[in-house]
Amino acid sequence: MQANYVQRLRIQFSKIGQTRYTGHLDLARTLERAFNRARLPISYSQGFNKRPRMQLATALPLGFTSECELVDIWLQESVDPAAAQAQIAARMAPGIVIHAITEVPLAEPPLQNRTVDATYVVTLLDPIDETELAQRVAELLAAPALPRTRRDKTYDLRPLVHELSIGKNSDGWLQLTMRLALLPAQTGRPDEVALALGLDPLSLRVHRTHISLETDSVLVA
Repeated sequence: MQANYVQRLRIQFSKIGQTRYTGHLDLARTLERAFNRARLPISYSQGFNKRPRMQLATALPLGFTSECELVDIWLQESVDPAAAQAQIAARMAPGIVIHAITEVPLAEPPLQNRTVDATYVVTLLDPIDETELAQRVAELLAAPALPRTRRDKTYDLRPLVHELSIGKNSDGWLQLTMRLALLPAQTGRPDEVALALGLDPLSLRVHRTHISLETDSVLVA
């Protein structure tokens, strides 16, 4: 069957404010509506239940915010990426901010297959002694294994934690910066790291700052 698309665009956007309570499927619908209002020539799948050719890199857990979300869209006609960015940005729902739109090769592998890791900044809302937290972080990083259970399956969290450090924001709140694996079958979750540190995930604010994608030889954002 002949392809009904001629261009593929990659969009980087933030998901902030009240949109952190917007789930993955609702986010996809919100993006689709904005693309249609911007009159982009979106390509749709064939068959009875036609869907826009659109692909998010990864789901953002409910309650998290982000400044680095990625979505690819396929178009039936070529458009100028800068013009498309202006059109979409003017019609996007509040809380979703478009940062950049670039053209990528049509034959490039799916976004979901190319994610490598993600970086999160986690703000601790409950008071905790910084020295004690530093000790917990050191013990976690020194642990040979961190068995966890998710969906009735046991896995080792330790190899999914690439980096973990402590800092403070401008208001003096303690923060954890986590770089965690984001592979198709191995994903590190900030809430699981928090639990391993003895923290309540409900007392955290999690913000994703970076997603790394793998190419044949380099990592690109």
